[in-house]
Amino acid sequence: MQRFIIEQSEADITSHSGLALVGVALNQYTTLAQQVAQTIPQQRGIAHADILRSYIGLLCLGKNDFEAVSNVREDDFFRTAMGIDAIPSTETLRQRLDAQAKHLLALVNEASIEFLVNVEARCTALATGHVPLDADVTPFDNSQTQKEGVSRTYKGFDGYAPMGAYLGREGYCLEMELRAGKQHCQSGTPAFLKRILAQARRITDQPILLRLDGGNDAIENIATVLAHNEQAKDQASVDFLIKWNPRRERREDWLAYAQGHAQWTEPREGKRVACFWVQEEKTWQEYDYKLPRVMRVIERTIDKHGQSLLVPEIELEGWWTSLDREPEDIIALYADHGTSEQFHSEFKTDLDVERLPSGKFDTNTLVLSCAALAYNILRWIGQNGLIGPMAPIRHPAKRRRIRTVMQELMYLAARVVRTGRRIKLAFGRQCRVKPIFDQLYVRLVYG
Repeated sequence: MQRFIIEQSEADITSHSGLALVGVALNQYTTLAQQVAQTIPQQRGIAHADILRSYIGLLCLGKNDFEAVSNVREDDFFRTAMGIDAIPSTETLRQRLDAQAKHLLALVNEASIEFLVNVEARCTALATGHVPLDADVTPFDNSQTQKEGVSRTYKGFDGYAPMGAYLGREGYCLEMELRAGKQHCQSGTPAFLKRILAQARRITDQPILLRLDGGNDAIENIATVLAHNEQAKDQASVDFLIKWNPRRERREDWLAYAQGHAQWTEPREGKRVACFWVQEEKTWQEYDYKLPRVMRVIERTIDKHGQSLLVPEIELEGWWTSLDREPEDIIALYADHGTSEQFHSEFKTDLDVERLPSGKFDTNTLVLSCAALAYNILRWIGQNGLIGPMAPIRHPAKRRRIRTVMQELMYLAARVVRTGRRIKLAFGRQCRVKPIFDQLYVRLVYG
């Protein structure tokens, strides 16, 4: 086997040249720095905008701990790529985020939406012509910590229970709202829906389909959607598809109802399925709502292994919806809602923000907002660079994970060459993604 000679080169080499794309996206397609400077005047010290740029750069490399900034303090490429005048120390980063968390939160949230609007992010619609808007709660495990807001979640561990909203089949994040672990998923949801519906309208003018799971089966949510449509009559409507929570309903009663009111199919021996529509009246704030619901009743007398059951097994499900389609189509549309679990996973694993770095709730709220901005930038880079004939050889897909974007484009080694006032990134001769990097950089710089 050939032996290597290990030595230190005098060349300036970076292992994360992909930050050149992130820096342009952040500084050219958002006004975050300008808004921060105007909203929070500063007399001395490292600029608040540089604090945010430094931390967002770290998040795009999958590092959420404040200590990671110490590894890039002397990294001249990191500073130049992100447009930073001065990189903060670990202590300055932590203290500044703690002190300004409440003031910076709204600015970072706005920058995340502003980026999607200015870059004209493409949101792929469903077969119905609706752009999906999926909102759901996902618990973050922060066990064995004393962080503010950490409490018992419905998953049985201590942590947080943030609610995220994702637009389009690409899964662009409109907001990731941090919540205490013990907070019920419906608490605060109507206000959350008002915000994300307004944000979604800024990004797409297509019809929208809001999908929620059974924990958000509440008339308040439906009333929020209908009120939004009433206030925006000149825009495409927002439809809803919400899983019905049967609560104390008796399955036997619905089986008896289906026997006399529905058509039954038998996919296999011992399994019967009935899908049908029902309508229910609900009252909220002195308004009466007539709401249609798709129902599915499944009766099994033989299990999937061929074993006869002594007592028939009854499965009951339902979905509130404003769509006028066949019940089977409604059920299939809701099944696609499960894709949003993958988006949650990318926050937890790819961006590594499940265990949040601060002991303060407001600071962790800001951290999660910065993560949403980093997520959207990386998602756009992946959708526009890693899908198509020029992309590296991978399995066919309509969406690339954030981790794939990091592996292929963020952690891309290059030699940094300075000539006069210009800086050149020189990629290796065998670098296959150099054409993609070129294309993305030119598109971001020149629009």
